Order: sequence, then structure tokens, then C-alpha cells
Amino acid sequence: MELLAHARIVMWEGGALWLIDATPPATRKTRQTDLHAHHAIQVAMGLGGRFQLATPDLHVAGDAVAVAPDAGHTFAAEGLIALLFIEPESRQGRAIAARLFGGGSLVAIPPGLLGNFRERIAVAFHGKGRNDAALADLGRALIGHLAGDARADVPDLRIRKVIAWAGKQLDEPVSLSDAAPIAGLSAGRLRHLFVQQTGLPFKTYLLWLRLTRAVACFAAGKSLTDAAHDAGFSDSAHLSRTFRRMFGVTPASLRMT
Repeated sequence: MELLAHARIVMWEGGALWLIDATPPATRKTRQTDLHAHHAIQVAMGLGGRFQLATPDLHVAGDAVAVAPDAGHTFAAEGLIALLFIEPESRQGRAIAARLFGGGSLVAIPPGLLGNFRERIAVAFHGKGRNDAALADLGRALIGHLAGDARADVPDLRIRKVIAWAGKQLDEPVSLSDAAPIAGLSAGRLRHLFVQQTGLPFKTYLLWLRLTRAVACFAAGKSLTDAAHDAGFSDSAHLSRTFRRMFGVTPASLRMT
């Protein structure tokens, strides 16, 4: 498997910050992902590197670009890039989506909107030692900064209960019928309400939860096999296929630092 980039991934409840060094070898070949879609809001920021995001109809390059949840896109990068992922079901995530995506699923972020966060993230990344706590603090602060004072509704309480419950069941099989009593609904009604509130079928959302847990395990130094097992995937091949479908690359193409 060709190495595409070195990566450091810091995660917390409601978000994650990926620092990607996609410096190409002597061939100067820019690194590009496959077409993919993930459920998180993504904010891509150049930290001295350059990048381009594209949907089938639109190409956007710049210092900062946002991608809406579940929007199919490719990502081409060279140099050091930061990717901020934001849980779209959170109150801040919904506020950010309402603020950024009125004009489409792929938007350039105005230079002033990020303040000095790009510079602060770069300083924390290049600092002595491994300061993941500082990077996580900056990621959380940036999410709050982007959300601003905007007010946004969170999903229905019954759906929030199901999401919280499902997040604790990832190491075992989970079905919609299992989740229905948590919401106090029939399986059929829960199926409809879940899609209405999140935009995804329950089974697909559960796969996204499994993937986020597997990424956290992989970033913490576990093998792909152990990460797959801990997150409830059948094996590392299943994890790799899901990772590629949602992030456009395989986990083996990223070297954790």
C-alpha cells in the first residue's frame, strides 16, 4: 500500500482534528483521495500546504473550505493541512451548517471567519513534544468560534437517546429493533424519525459511529485488526473498506505520528 500522508489525529466528543502532512516525494505527485462522503461537517485549512476540494460539479481551492455532511467529494493536497470534523447532530454543528451551507455543500470560508486559528494550530502542531491536549482545545474553540451566537435546534430527544445508547453498544451487533425501546417507538416509526432527524438510515449512522471509534483506536496506536474488533467491524478488511468509502483513502495509506 502506497503511503499517502503522515497523520496525527486528535478526537473528542463532538469533533476531531486531523493534521495531514501530504508532502509528495521527488515525483511531486499531489495526493488525492477517491470520491467519498462522511457524515461529519469538514473544515479543511491550509497550514502552509495547499489543497483542492471537488464535487462532481464544482472545484474549490483556498486557505479554508467547508464540506457539508454526506456530500460526495474528492480531496487533493500537498503539504501540511488541517481537517476539522464536526458532529452535525450537535447544537454547534447544526449552527455551523446553517451558517456555512446556505449556498451549497462545498464552500470557501471567508479569510476573516477563522481569525488566527490556522496559525495557532500550526504553532501547536510544530511545538516541542506531542501536545494533543492543546490541539484538542484549539479544535473545540474553533468549533465554538464558527458556531458563534447562532441558535440551532438539536435532534429530537428520542433520537439523541438512541445515538447515545448506540455509541455504547459498538462492540456487539445492534439492530433497529434493539434501539426502538430506547426511543419508546416502534421500529417502523423510529426508522422514519431517525432519517428525518439525521439524514441517514440507522444502519448507516451506526456504521459511522463504528468508524469514528475505530479511527480513535487506530490513532491511539492500535493495529487495524484490534481497532476493527473494538469498534464492532467483522475484520480489518471491513474496516478498511468503510474507511475508504467515507474518507477516500485506506487507513493503511496513513502513517500515524
